[in-house]
Amino acid sequence: MKIVANNYKANEIFRIIRENSGKTQKEFGKEINRSKTAVQYYEYGERNYDFELLLKIAEQENLIITIESK
Repeated sequence: MKIVANNYKANEIFRIIRENSGKTQKEFGKEINRSKTAVQYYEYGERNYDFELLLKIAEQENLIITIESK
């Protein structure tokens, strides 16, 4: 899976990764040591997650994160 971050908001990227994993918010939250509510906040853009969490998710989901310039 390749996500061009420039095309999405941070909350959308989080949701796309979770949905692509096939896990519920509760299951995904358990894997990243967050509650279902925290996952909902991240996905709705009501709370921001940090880059370290994104790296942890990428490692767990076997994803590669790249930053590209135009």
